[in-house]
Amino acid sequence: MSDLRSSTLLRAHYEMLFRVSQALSRSLDFHQTLREVLRTLEVTGHLSGGMVGVVDPDSGELAVHAVHGVDSEVYEPVRYQPGEGLVGMILEGGRTIAVQRLGDEPRFLNRLGLYDKELPFIAAPIQVGGALQGVLAVQPDEPDDGLLAERVRFVEMVANLIGQSVRLSLDVDREHQALAEERDTLRRTVRQKHGFDNLVGHSGPMRRIFDQIRMVAKWPTTVLIRGETGTGKELIANAIHYNSPRARGPYVRLNCASLPENLLESELFGHEKGAFTGAVAARKGRFESADGGTLFLDEIGEISPAFQAKLLRVLQEGELERVGGSRTIKVDVRLIAATHRDLEAAVETGDFREDLYYRLNVMPILPPPLRERMEDLPEIARFLLERLGGIQSRPLSLTAAAQRRLAQHSWPGNVRELENCLERASVMSMNGEIDAELIRIDKPRTAPGRGAVSPAPTIHATSADEAADELEPGSEQSEHMDERRRVIAALEQAGWVQARAARLLGMTPRQIAYRIQTLNIEVRQM
Repeated sequence: MSDLRSSTLLRAHYEMLFRVSQALSRSLDFHQTLREVLRTLEVTGHLSGGMVGVVDPDSGELAVHAVHGVDSEVYEPVRYQPGEGLVGMILEGGRTIAVQRLGDEPRFLNRLGLYDKELPFIAAPIQVGGALQGVLAVQPDEPDDGLLAERVRFVEMVANLIGQSVRLSLDVDREHQALAEERDTLRRTVRQKHGFDNLVGHSGPMRRIFDQIRMVAKWPTTVLIRGETGTGKELIANAIHYNSPRARGPYVRLNCASLPENLLESELFGHEKGAFTGAVAARKGRFESADGGTLFLDEIGEISPAFQAKLLRVLQEGELERVGGSRTIKVDVRLIAATHRDLEAAVETGDFREDLYYRLNVMPILPPPLRERMEDLPEIARFLLERLGGIQSRPLSLTAAAQRRLAQHSWPGNVRELENCLERASVMSMNGEIDAELIRIDKPRTAPGRGAVSPAPTIHATSADEAADELEPGSEQSEHMDERRRVIAALEQAGWVQARAARLLGMTPRQIAYRIQTLNIEVRQM
């Protein structure tokens, strides 16, 4: 009879081990998994009052982690020190404890108020790699029937399975922690790389730009960054995103001038499978990828009027349809756009939709060209040389003569031209010190901006002295070529009536209004 009971119990234990293994493999949520295991032990194995305690690595105490049959608020504060009660004895000795009748054991503390003193009690160590990680405790539903030893071996096997789950859980936790630390490090690095530290300058125009970035970064307002090529429009967009509440969200960038219109639509809005030749699978567009974050569209002025209408709908409604699809997709995207084009003139000629212009131009930011903040040039040059020095793994510096040579040029290509000039000079420097003769200024050309400014002063850089003579501050050539002075002169001649001054300059009213804003001209009231 005893052998029959033992055989029956053995088969039941095999079945329970299978179900416990299933429960342990179902989820990586360790706490949820343990509750499922303890429930399985009670329902199919008649082992109630299941409790799992986990060793605190700092204090060495055992903290009750999961209990079946008790409200969680009751057991959460319960802890055992080594040698304290039956559970504490396992902490001290690392061996299984089995009691035929719990009421006969004076060391039992009954802190959970869960166990019946008339029934047996089994507690087994949970070990990982030979180290004690916790304790599994259960109580058979019936008095000892002579098979306590078989039940002890079964509880030890379950504890071993739990130990393997603990090992996996610890590995996952460590990996999550490492990934979180790496993520936070990358975020700090990216924020530092693309934050205010990458925008150099203390001149009045740059201080105004910093103030605008700080104000607009707090809100999801659409921003239009306008200025000449090489003035750092992308750096401003980066600073806005990484100093905004959306900094933890995606930041997606696209140069609208780099793609033809048919590809631009697919790139921005995505496409469904089979939408066109080569669309072998559905694909998200940049708007969907930027959901919850920021989308930066550079060279927004280069898109066609037909595509402008499609973009306008997304900006107005916050929804889109993929190419070849009919499903409406909602997106929450903060848009930052940039252009070097005179959009007012494009609106006048019908090349740019007026409604899209107003939708984009909610918060314009106008980075000044380098020639209007020459006091920042030494600081910018030092910043660029530090970056170049990091690439070349050596310190780079400018002599006083080289700094004078740089100050004599108007930099129609702005910071980008300055960076190219310094990189060329650093390559030619043997010892890392850049002198005036290594500064090679490009041949004369008109200023960039496609109508945004008048041609820059002509520079025949045959020598430093000749360049200095031609660009002497206050010279007649410099004054006549200065766009700001030209606009002010026209305004004064027109009695500060902008429409009249626009006719004198051959401009539209929108164009001269744009010049007044970009050149920081204070309008007088006559």
